[in-house]
Amino acid sequence: MKNSEKKRILIIEDEMHIAEGLKLNLLFQGYEVSIAPDGMAGLQQWREWRPDLIVLDIMLPLIDGLSVLRNIRLEDEQIPILILSARGDSRDKVEGLSYGVDDYLSKPFDLEEFLLRVERLLIRTSWNRNSGSDMAVPSLLAGDYTFGSNRINFDTLIAHCKCGKIHLTDQEVKLLKLFITNQGKPLSRKKLLEIGWGYTGKTTTRTVDNFIVRLRKYFEDNPKKPVYFKSIRSVGYIFDFDGEKLKVES
Repeated sequence: MKNSEKKRILIIEDEMHIAEGLKLNLLFQGYEVSIAPDGMAGLQQWREWRPDLIVLDIMLPLIDGLSVLRNIRLEDEQIPILILSARGDSRDKVEGLSYGVDDYLSKPFDLEEFLLRVERLLIRTSWNRNSGSDMAVPSLLAGDYTFGSNRINFDTLIAHCKCGKIHLTDQEVKLLKLFITNQGKPLSRKKLLEIGWGYTGKTTTRTVDNFIVRLRKYFEDNPKKPVYFKSIRSVGYIFDFDGEKLKVES
């Protein structure tokens, strides 16, 4: 395999003996490999290094693996992600799959099986890209989404609301996606920070509150009496429709 053809694999794993063992075996297979020891470092390396595949542990320091997964899926729905976890409970697997993981292996696992799964995920991703069709991995949020009198297009990043036509920022789009995909489910400020921002020392719960104020200004008829972006005392926020159905137009 020529250097220019090497696939990049990011291992986000805090148990260094496991991470280093996987790295060594993946290097033998001809891949480029990098290790991140916690969730925050993993998100930073994903953004900066742009790997072709991620191997992700669930139980990580600072930000747990499922929050890392959800953060990545807000921006990239196509990069293959393989979860390795000591938590083999079927509920954890279902949760991971619902957030967009591509494959799941419980620890302890067979090394040969791991390497084969990595290879198959990379081949499948290559097929999808070579097909020249973005339809290979359909986006959960594409086209126009409406609630009440508001309309959001996640392709153009433009919203139409009582304020008129608004060009949304990347962070506003991430939060809107997070709320819409969790409609009716309370989200704590901590989770919003972890998933929406990849929690860093530069972000605080006040940062979340300021963005909610902005979204209410855009999408609520009366920001002081919100219908969609509601506060839950001592918890955080919830995005709901009071019985309305989310409308999707392709």
